[in-house]
Amino acid sequence: MKTDTSSIRPLMILGTSSGAGKSLMAAAICRLLTNQGEQCIPFKGQNMSNNAWIDINGGEMAYSQAVQAWAAKLDPICYMNPILLKPLGDCTSEVIHLGKSVGTTKAKDYYKDWFQPGWQSIKTGLNELKALYPNGRLVIEGAGSPVEINLKERDLTNLRIAQYLNAKCILVADIERGGVFAQLIGTLALLSPDERKLIKGIIINRFRGDSSLFDSGRDWIEKETSIPVLGIMPWLNEVFPPEDSLDLLERNLKKNSAEIELAIIKLPSLSNFSDLDPLEAEPTISLRWIKPGDFLGNPDAVILPGSKQTLKDLRTLHSSSLSTQIKSYAKNGGNVFGICGGLQILGKTLNDPKGKEGSSSKDFKGKLEGLNLLPIETVFLSEKSRVNREIMTCWPQPCLVSGFEIHHGISTIKAPTSDSIKPIAKDPSLGWVMNKKNLGIIGGTYLHGIFDNGNWRRHWINELRKRKGLSLLPTSKEHYKDERDKVISRLSDSFKTHIDLSLIT
Repeated sequence: MKTDTSSIRPLMILGTSSGAGKSLMAAAICRLLTNQGEQCIPFKGQNMSNNAWIDINGGEMAYSQAVQAWAAKLDPICYMNPILLKPLGDCTSEVIHLGKSVGTTKAKDYYKDWFQPGWQSIKTGLNELKALYPNGRLVIEGAGSPVEINLKERDLTNLRIAQYLNAKCILVADIERGGVFAQLIGTLALLSPDERKLIKGIIINRFRGDSSLFDSGRDWIEKETSIPVLGIMPWLNEVFPPEDSLDLLERNLKKNSAEIELAIIKLPSLSNFSDLDPLEAEPTISLRWIKPGDFLGNPDAVILPGSKQTLKDLRTLHSSSLSTQIKSYAKNGGNVFGICGGLQILGKTLNDPKGKEGSSSKDFKGKLEGLNLLPIETVFLSEKSRVNREIMTCWPQPCLVSGFEIHHGISTIKAPTSDSIKPIAKDPSLGWVMNKKNLGIIGGTYLHGIFDNGNWRRHWINELRKRKGLSLLPTSKEHYKDERDKVISRLSDSFKTHIDLSLIT
């Protein structure tokens, strides 16, 4: 079951639970070893996330592996995440293999129908990466806990990969959750002797306060497990991209300097929420996440992000008071902006004859009224658009922007063009904006990553600031990728300060 690992010398980051910090630890290791002259290759055999990235060839992969690729100073490529499961609700997921959609599955059928094709995709991804980077070191992220007894024999992405590659494994435990000793001892007790031999080090993550207070705990862990504790990572104040949308509930940063409040609609099938990270990084912007049933209030703008199940989410908005609140807010001069599924929701009608965006229920015929804030109609097709774009914008100012499209829907404008409605970019299919005198701005785009473009983002923010009578911000702003890179470097510096990786490398 093993393969030759002499050239890739893999490290694997396992966790005692979901959310233990595996993604960020992997990113930190990628940047640290890259800075030391190594070629690091991030890898996660299987990820479940609706936060996706499109690689240079149009392949879908999880955003967290894209972040790790940037940490390793590489371009993301879908082989780094050969299996991506995108939840559709009702225990169903879209299955992405090697960047391409290959079907859907119910959770109960997944291992029966997809285990062998999935394992083959993982091996293909590994082989492709080895061909691309023959002297590289794999830095592998596990998923959840590696010792879920009901899943362990069928687990594609933890110990099976660790044993296949004979990886040196680091076990990460989150002390913030409490019970860190039980987390570690319980996880190790559920490993077979051969599996336990792979665990070469332990990291205690998210420690608050003086870490010397944990010295006795560190000594106890090393004595009881005979595994070195590589270090204790402190609680980090930086805001990092979450892998799971549930983490958004914990991102309630208070900014004393905030002058603009954005209400972000937390759709039930929210996707590509990393689109909002650049706005969260703006010191004058505060984000307030609004769930269906919450009170909208009077923010400076409302943003509807992407959705994996646009029709289902639209029905949820209609069945709650939030749909009415958004329309009333817009009618009274409020500013509304939609991204991908959010753009579609702002339109007149959405037609989903193939059931691609959540219209497959028996009591639904596949066509639904949108919020009717933009004069567009959307039809969802079988084929998915997956493409990187670089294009000039027309609004709010001409800017060269980059991003990517990932959507089934095709939207067309159903009103004569006028001074009040115009395309956002040179390619009018990318979105529109309606800017009527004495009213708010209603607009949207299919371009994920639009806010990453610093100049465009600042021009958009300044449109809000003008309406509020605030002074304008400088528009010569760096691309968010440069800001993100600085955050990754700070993460890596903290890791280097607190973790002694030389104990196992």
